[in-house]
Amino acid sequence: MKTLATALAGVIGVCVLATAPAMSAPYDPFGTNDADDYYSGQTYGRSGAQQYDPYGGQYGGGQGVQAAPQAQVAPIPREMVRFDSRYPVGTIVVSTSERRLYFVTSPGEAIRYGVGVGRPGFEWSGVKKVVAKKEWPSWVPPKAMLARRPDLPRYMAGGVENPLGARAMYIGGTEYRIHGSNEPDTIGQAVSSGCIRMTNDDVTDLYERVRVGAKVVVLN
Repeated sequence: MKTLATALAGVIGVCVLATAPAMSAPYDPFGTNDADDYYSGQTYGRSGAQQYDPYGGQYGGGQGVQAAPQAQVAPIPREMVRFDSRYPVGTIVVSTSERRLYFVTSPGEAIRYGVGVGRPGFEWSGVKKVVAKKEWPSWVPPKAMLARRPDLPRYMAGGVENPLGARAMYIGGTEYRIHGSNEPDTIGQAVSSGCIRMTNDDVTDLYERVRVGAKVVVLN
């Protein structure tokens, strides 16, 4: 039987669009905002096949419960590349159209990572900062989510079963994160609700390089 991590990670389209007028609550990186809408389509803890729909409806049923298997993709290698020298060292630049994240290491050079980005209707762009970092972050569903989905856990401790993955970097002024994922097949795809997801290996590598206060530039 697949682990809880695999079942949950498929619904990691977690981040409610923070720029929407309804999402005006204060940013709290370790409080009730330490979760996103992972569970918009599946019933938590329930086995059996579900229809996979990356654009709404039954979105997010993890590989072990999807009626239609998710498309397999080749791993995206982490590599050093030439990059636009206008960005200072230490900047994170996310190209959502490429589904790549660049971390600037020196003038004109960056490490390029594959990432998962927001699905249609959940794209966003802007210039923000990393305001917090957390290893093996915990997850607490907000009250509005629990009202919609009373089957969800009220709290999930950080660890291998947590859909936020091994590391999270919190993007200030939003409810978005750059975080790990227990479903690497989604990297390189547009399936989230706005967060930037990476493999656990890549997010751990990036986490060690990024400082709190680093600039985050998200481009469509």
